[in-house]
Amino acid sequence: MYKMKLDQNKAPVYEALCQYRENRIVSFDVPGHKQGKGNPVLTEFLGKQCMSVDVNSMKPLDNLCHPVSVIKEAEELMADAFGAAHAFFMVNGTSSAVQAMVMSVCKRGDKIIMPRNVHRSSINALIVCGAVPVYVNPGVNKQLGIPLGMSVDSVKRAIKQHPDAKAIIVNNPTYYGVCSNLREIVRIAHEAGMKVLVDEAHGTHFYFGDYMPLSAMSVGADMAAVSMHKTGGSLTQSSALLLGEGISEGYVRQIINLTQTTSASYLLLSSLDISRRNLALNGKAIFERVTTLANYGIKEINKLGGLYAFSRELINGDTVFDFDPTKISVHTRDIGLAGIEVYDILRDRYDIQIEFGDIGNILAIVSVGDKILNIERLISALYEIKRLYSKSSAGMLDHEYIEPVVVCSPQEAFYSKKIQLPLKETLGKICAEFVMCYPPGIPILAPGELITKDALEYIIYAKAKGCNLTGAEDINTEKINIMVE
Repeated sequence: MYKMKLDQNKAPVYEALCQYRENRIVSFDVPGHKQGKGNPVLTEFLGKQCMSVDVNSMKPLDNLCHPVSVIKEAEELMADAFGAAHAFFMVNGTSSAVQAMVMSVCKRGDKIIMPRNVHRSSINALIVCGAVPVYVNPGVNKQLGIPLGMSVDSVKRAIKQHPDAKAIIVNNPTYYGVCSNLREIVRIAHEAGMKVLVDEAHGTHFYFGDYMPLSAMSVGADMAAVSMHKTGGSLTQSSALLLGEGISEGYVRQIINLTQTTSASYLLLSSLDISRRNLALNGKAIFERVTTLANYGIKEINKLGGLYAFSRELINGDTVFDFDPTKISVHTRDIGLAGIEVYDILRDRYDIQIEFGDIGNILAIVSVGDKILNIERLISALYEIKRLYSKSSAGMLDHEYIEPVVVCSPQEAFYSKKIQLPLKETLGKICAEFVMCYPPGIPILAPGELITKDALEYIIYAKAKGCNLTGAEDINTEKINIMVE
């Protein structure tokens, strides 16, 4: 990992925007609201300060597609703070960073090894570029029903069976907080001549907190996609793509520019710049406090009985090599409630919005913006929910992960000739689109996969419990597109 050597007190994009505002520029460019003057309702809603710096690229403010001044300097500071060889500011979300990683190392027909519980953005990249997935089934915790990390042995088998694969994708951490043995996976992949791409969407804090799981850049991964907005404090949709040594910065920029906007938001860019500075200067103290809050919440929830807030006791040295200590992941099925049911009750009855609920668990994200009173309120609400809503767990679906049967590549299936059929008539057919609960955005079915009894049962059960099903052309997910042979 690179040692910090730049002045992390600087925030070049933020400073340039402050100067722009002081200069009282008369605008004859876009955006058309002209620093908020043309849209008073929006300006009142968002604030004059915000609207005055929602501006277009210009020489003093640089250009994200081809940075040569303040954005270039800000990206260098980002790379330095994260221990990377280079960093790109991303304004199309971490999904675009994940897609850029895949498309930078894979072309049509290339194989890429990945766990099946990847975010949809990874499989979207395969649809666009035509790469072919080699799925490694993650371990499964049978008590919780959740997918775990990739075992080292399963990665070794995949490499042996597919020595021509170009790269390996690793989720680190998973949505639930599970981490794989990233250092060893990087080592064996590099020995086989393969790149390692890490979806680190939920791992920004790994780079700054003490006693955190290992970060991608610290163990020599080739690329990592980091959601600064999730736990790093920046605005929603702002992200970073980190490069290790040996990856062509210029080529990756070309790949990014295939899909990323040419009208980058300076609100997002400045939020990345300011948040990076804050993490570089104060990150250890920030995430020490966050970890303390999460640990308190986990301990108190586990005193309630019936609810299980799981954490580092799951570590087994392999499929759970480490665990994110800032997550409050809670298993709810033992009180007879699906996670999505608890999610809905928390929001509708207690005005508490958590990150997501699936069929057996909920996830609460704890961050620097939380206070002990917030954690207490969550604990109290869960106690009340247990007391008022508990019922028998008989008949509840007990697993989140369904092993896929891959018939053809995602690209072939997605662009194939297809027809829509009602759910119950699709058994044994080949899926030509995505079906997933969002969040977390991990496909139940992806294009090119056989529609099995398990997959259909999961979809029907998730719909009945109130999960937000997305991905299908039919917005109500009553029909699924299937390939026509």
